[in-house]
Amino acid sequence: MKIRDEKLEQIIHWAENNPDIRAVLLTSSLVNPYAPVDDFSDLDVELVFVSRKAYEEQHEWIRLFGEPISMIEEDDTVFEGKHAMKMVLYKDHIKVDFKLYQVSEFCKEVQEEILPDDWDLGYKVLIDKDNLTKDLKTPTYQSIMIHQPTEKKFHQLLNDFWWDTTYVAKCLKRGDVFYAKFMSENILRTDYLVPLIEWYIASSYDWNTITTNKHGRLFKKYLSSELWSRVEATFSGSDIEENWTALFAYADLVHELGTVLATKLGLLYPLQLENDIRNYLSEVKELP
Repeated sequence: MKIRDEKLEQIIHWAENNPDIRAVLLTSSLVNPYAPVDDFSDLDVELVFVSRKAYEEQHEWIRLFGEPISMIEEDDTVFEGKHAMKMVLYKDHIKVDFKLYQVSEFCKEVQEEILPDDWDLGYKVLIDKDNLTKDLKTPTYQSIMIHQPTEKKFHQLLNDFWWDTTYVAKCLKRGDVFYAKFMSENILRTDYLVPLIEWYIASSYDWNTITTNKHGRLFKKYLSSELWSRVEATFSGSDIEENWTALFAYADLVHELGTVLATKLGLLYPLQLENDIRNYLSEVKELP
């Protein structure tokens, strides 16, 4: 994207001529070979300062690269004293996440025995005036790969999924769509369905060698059209009956994925638990 490339060049030029900045790195999706990139992809830029305090407190330098329309700031208390963040959305639609390091903080991170996740996702050194990055390890990308679950983790996920479906059912019977949505989207989908689909996909490949990106962004790429349609069926609007249909779509999908995975992993699927919970869900739905 030309506008994004031009903005990155502006940042590099500014940093090259700023003696307060000793190194600059580009991280995240633009340098991650496993990440999808499009015109909405952000610039993730790490700036290593002799002293970052003035740049953390002031905003004038942010305007050197365009007109900001929104900004989120996070100080180092959020990141255990390692760095600060300024996430900026510019009027030209380019979003830049600036990570602000101090040289001492940066060097400490470089010397960590295991490459921090942000760098293990991929990085590109744009500027290094003092050879600060010479000991940076090569990314392994393992922090984003799908890893085979342990028996305990597999059973815990299924047990928790069936348990939490009961909350959705109770909320729907009460007509409490807000809490029903919280449980179905924040809990059932995010905590259980997403990792289960990840495991299902990775089980057909070599574990630890495949990623579906954050929150299932690449699920459609790896699932059959029939299975993808069943995933879509778990989404619903505000209508109560529609949410009941989606809840049972969740149940059917988790049954299929869970039983296939259990066979592949040589584990037992909790069929009795599922049957008991399904009966409960049906009985609650039919209550007057």
